[in-house]
Amino acid sequence: MKIRTLAATAAIAALALTTAACGGGSNSSSSSSSDSSGGKTLTYWASNQGTSLDNDKEVLTPQLQKFQQQTGIKVNLEVIGWNDLQTRIQTAVTSGQAPDVVNIGNTWAASLQSTGAFMPFDSSALDAIGGKDKFVKTALDTGGAPGQDPTSVPLYGLAYGLYYNKAMFSSAGLKPPTTWEELVTDAKKLTSGDKYGFALAAGSYTENSHFAFINAAQNGADLFDSSGKPTFTSDGVVNGIKRYLDLMQTDKVVNVSNVQYDNGTKAVNDFATRKVAMILNQNNADNSIQANGMKSSEYGVVPFPAPEGSATKVASHVAGINLSIFKNTKNKDAALQFVKFMTSPETQTALDKKFTALPVLKDATPNFTDNAEEAKTFADIYATKSKPLPLVASEDQFESTVGKAMNQMFAKIASGGTVSTSDIRSALDTAQQQVAAAG
Repeated sequence: MKIRTLAATAAIAALALTTAACGGGSNSSSSSSSDSSGGKTLTYWASNQGTSLDNDKEVLTPQLQKFQQQTGIKVNLEVIGWNDLQTRIQTAVTSGQAPDVVNIGNTWAASLQSTGAFMPFDSSALDAIGGKDKFVKTALDTGGAPGQDPTSVPLYGLAYGLYYNKAMFSSAGLKPPTTWEELVTDAKKLTSGDKYGFALAAGSYTENSHFAFINAAQNGADLFDSSGKPTFTSDGVVNGIKRYLDLMQTDKVVNVSNVQYDNGTKAVNDFATRKVAMILNQNNADNSIQANGMKSSEYGVVPFPAPEGSATKVASHVAGINLSIFKNTKNKDAALQFVKFMTSPETQTALDKKFTALPVLKDATPNFTDNAEEAKTFADIYATKSKPLPLVASEDQFESTVGKAMNQMFAKIASGGTVSTSDIRSALDTAQQQVAAAG
């Protein structure tokens, strides 16, 4: 599962500011009713974290029953797929007919915060859920724009890692790369015939935008300035994207067919079936890899390496899922109790295992894998080598415009064309103007 963007327009956000202040809609009203035991009832929209919507329900239902036993509060659960969740939230924001609690992709946090439709976690709200100090700081930092009370708190953690096939590396006399230059050299040695050194989700705008951000960060570049204005055309951003495109274009370690890979799962499947030696993916790739017959002992994970002499060792954005409470809920206290329960050590331990997630709580032990070395690597990436995507209201527009521009660049390369540095700068200038115009 990859974190999707919320394509909310400025007009919708403005409308949301009006409608969100009008009180609860039908869902909010119904969720304030009492069940047969006399307790409150909450409505909860969960994102699809497991192998299917039904799998999510199987995992979550025992926890929700435990919550009801402890508090008397019933939770009406609806699991929503990622292709639909952004639209459902957008509709709830504009109509006011919202659930009490909802999962969001953490990259949406600042965009959603700007609508005014979500309850701020001020000091009293944070105290009610166990205090802000229980969370990993990098995870909590994704909750909203800097300097404002967050409108979401971390639920599940994810980070990117470089997966490599141990047997392929051993046969070639290679060790896992520690710099970008080593990665490219290794990938070239591992590319032969129908085998490739690398696979990319080159047709996924979300994946492309994530690596535009990470490669730019490794160059010490930011995508927005301190006032929130886009800076996509800076040398660090342009050169970072060029480096990534060149894996297919000049290094030729990525099959041009990867331009059709519109999600990370296809690259993961190539890795698991030993068609490629390396992939960049989030830690929840483990389920798919092992479902395709590759054992955890057959692959290793290291941080996504930066170029030699890089100003920063950013290896991932801080990926994951956050929890938000709609401001128009009539069940604020019950909703806070639910958030406290979902972010408690006991519940987190149970759900992290099932959903192959990284802990968002301090001092928690990763349990998404039985491979202790892999768990340690991902935990370190998440806690010390990750940087939040820009915490600005226009972040979702960055993902859409820049990510889709990269889709087109990869398509041009796959069809035999060439993408130059000036081509990249021109495309990013167009994207920058679009984002700036949208405000």
